[in-house]
Amino acid sequence: MITVGELLRTIRDELDAAGIDHPAADAEMIVAHVLGESRGRVQALALLGTAVSAADHEAIMQLHAERVRRVPLQHLTGRAPFRNLELHVGPGVFVPRPETEVVAQFAIDALLAVPDPQPIAVDLCTGSAAIALALATEVPTAQVWAVEKSREAHAWAERNVSAWGDGRVELLLGDIAELDPAGERRDTKLTRVFEPLRGRVHVLISNPPYVPEGMVPREPEVREHDPSLALFGGPDGLDIVRVISRLARDLVAPGGLLVLEHAETQGAAIRQILISDGWRAPATHRDLTHRDRATTATR
Repeated sequence: MITVGELLRTIRDELDAAGIDHPAADAEMIVAHVLGESRGRVQALALLGTAVSAADHEAIMQLHAERVRRVPLQHLTGRAPFRNLELHVGPGVFVPRPETEVVAQFAIDALLAVPDPQPIAVDLCTGSAAIALALATEVPTAQVWAVEKSREAHAWAERNVSAWGDGRVELLLGDIAELDPAGERRDTKLTRVFEPLRGRVHVLISNPPYVPEGMVPREPEVREHDPSLALFGGPDGLDIVRVISRLARDLVAPGGLLVLEHAETQGAAIRQILISDGWRAPATHRDLTHRDRATTATR
């Protein structure tokens, strides 16, 4: 029988050859998923020279082969960590990224500073509901509304809200364009839900589609597996940002905060959009890799 340590080394080397960025970590997580153990326990089993059963070895190698083909690790395990959460993810939903954890912090800090005993937050283009649930779990007094257009992504968000929402996240299926004051006003479920929230939202946050059309993502995991609806935002990538800037002016209370995630090259253009729409003090912030990642502005 092969030992855990031998198996980890084999998988690590093959993932490295396939161009995986963190092959050792991915190897440990694949083995941990099949064995039903934590990464730390897998590391301990490797040091102890523990053998792997034939059935587990076969299951591990099947997942390993999929990862070599650049299927996202999160699709293989069905889980994606996000701050203090372990979210359900899979085909049809954008896999939350570590850099978005930093973006969420701006919204969390702002909500914690709101004097209202039940601060109101809105997360648009919620995807797996990662940001919405981070706000709800880390600001236990907050009431959170989350909107997703894709039925596939909404289904994943429903699972996560059911597991983590604690009854304080209202998840809605709909197109945020229905809330755009520059568009045709229609009577829809989304507009009816948000009508009472106009001028009352303390924090509105979004990780919208912001990849310019025609730009091909470099990573196969993104290019081949992330849904295009969650990636592409028009010719310059900022079509959805423009909609959010306009509709957020209707929703956010005076003094409230808008938080937008974006690509590292888009900060200046987004600040100009926000200034043109009447937002105050737009500022672009870097993530932990020192890349521009989020822009905030005050109503």
